Parts: sequence; C-alpha cells; structure tokens
Amino acid sequence: MTGTIFDIKRFSLHDGPGIRTTVFLKGCPLSCVWCHNPESQSTEPVLLRRPELCVRCWRCAAACPQGALRAGAEQARARDGARCVACGACAEACPSEALTRVGRAVEARALIEEVARDRLFFDETGGGVTFSGGEPLAQPEFLMEALSLCRQEGVHSAVDTSGFAPRQVAREVAALADLVLYDLKLLDPVAHRRYTGASNEEILGNLRALAAEGRRLEIRMPMIPGITDTAENVEAACLLIGSLPQKPRVRLLGHHHAAMSKYSRFGMQHRLGKVEDPSPDRLAEIAARMRRAGVEAFV
Repeated sequence: MTGTIFDIKRFSLHDGPGIRTTVFLKGCPLSCVWCHNPESQSTEPVLLRRPELCVRCWRCAAACPQGALRAGAEQARARDGARCVACGACAEACPSEALTRVGRAVEARALIEEVARDRLFFDETGGGVTFSGGEPLAQPEFLMEALSLCRQEGVHSAVDTSGFAPRQVAREVAALADLVLYDLKLLDPVAHRRYTGASNEEILGNLRALAAEGRRLEIRMPMIPGITDTAENVEAACLLIGSLPQKPRVRLLGHHHAAMSKYSRFGMQHRLGKVEDPSPDRLAEIAARMRRAGVEAFV
C-alpha cells in the first residue's frame, strides 16, 4: 500500500507521549485559515522556493519541461504558476536547494521500517510514531496498513486528526491506533464552516462515537485569538467534553507565527490576517477556566 507524505520529523516532544517520530501525510479536506502546514493541503506535490539560496545558474529554467521558469529573472518571480505542474525537474537540477519538491510516495512497510530505527528512543521514553498531516484520515487504507504494521512491530502509534472523515473510517483507524489526538476547533457550526470551510457535524459525531467506544483520546484545541479562544467556544467545548462517557484531557495549543514565511515560499496566501499570539498568561487562564468546569486542561 502506497501513500503520500511530505515530511518526517524525529525527536518530537509534543505529538503524544515520550520522544516520537511524526509522519506528515499530504492532503486535507479542511481549509483552516490558520493552517500551519500549507504544503499539506493538496494531495499533490508542491514546490518550495527559497530565493535567498538561489545562485542564479538558471539550470532550473533549462530543466523545466513546461517552460515555467525564465532564466535571467529574479528567482522568486520567475515561475509561471499556470504552466508549473510541480514535476520536480527544476528541483533535481538545482545545485543549491533553492527549489525543493515537497511530497513523495512511500510504501507503508518501507515507512515503518524507516521510523522503527528510532525504536531505542521509543522504548526508553514511552514514545512512538505519530501520523499527522494534513489529515491522515484522508488516506485511510495507507494509514490503517501503517498502523497495523506498527502493532506488528510493537511500536506505539498515535493519529493526529481533525475527525473529518466517514464514521467507519474514524472507528477503524481509532481501533488500530494506541492514541487519537483529536483536534477540536470550533463548536459553533456557522463559525466552523466560516473558518475551516466545512461543517463540524461529522467531526463532533465521530468524537462522541470514539468516546463511547472507549478509545484513548486526547483533545487538542488551537487557541486562535478572537476565533477559538472566545468564552463562548471554550464554554461550549467544556459542555461537550463533560457530556462524553469518558472525559479526555485537553491540550491547548497557542497560535504562533512560525509558519507565516511558508506561504510565500509555496506561492500561497495566508488568509488569517494579523493576530497577536496568545500570551502564556492568557493560555493559563483558559486552562484554569476549563479545569473549573471539570475538564482536565493544560497548555
């Protein structure tokens, strides 16, 4: 079984227990305005441009079969997006890595063999592999084979998901994973559609179903100032979590601007606009409010 990934990050400390290796799968059905991985949104490979590394040798222009790059122009502005098909010929020809093709096909078994090299760190710290994205449930067959192989290899597995998937897919994936990191963004359906481009009905239904089945869950809430950190959204989240047969703990994830530069490098537009990152005091205040409501929350 073959899937498409765009990155593997080792020694991750925030994607589940212990030291973990996080595998990022490409493709996402949502379109969150605060997305930190814009390269994950499309299922197809995309080109990463780093003009500061360009040595202006113009081998990329000569190698491009579509004629999408023009020699002699500023590298950052030389690409014709209408012609470019992200075939990667320019990246292969680039001697300075000013152009990189992001996204590659990988077989599930080869992937697990690669990440299992970190088993020593997993065994020493209680860590394992986390499948993130993008939305890993958007490649269900590949994900489930990878999870099955993790079980065969005795490697702890976690899936970081928005929960936006058919019910059966969510249930089958959760049954194979040791932990589900469940992203909960907005409880109000109108606001959810406005900021993510999709309904939250399926997301909330899947969360209730997995909790009812006793799956091990951790809820992760991105704290976007003025959008997800409002009193109304936090209160609604507490009510939902309080109604579940098991009450998962909640990790609050503060928004940060680390991904802003990615958008221009991928030729994309960041739609969130200017927002201030939430202060540690603000995040601690929200966590305390949730704990007073009976929800185990931490930053």
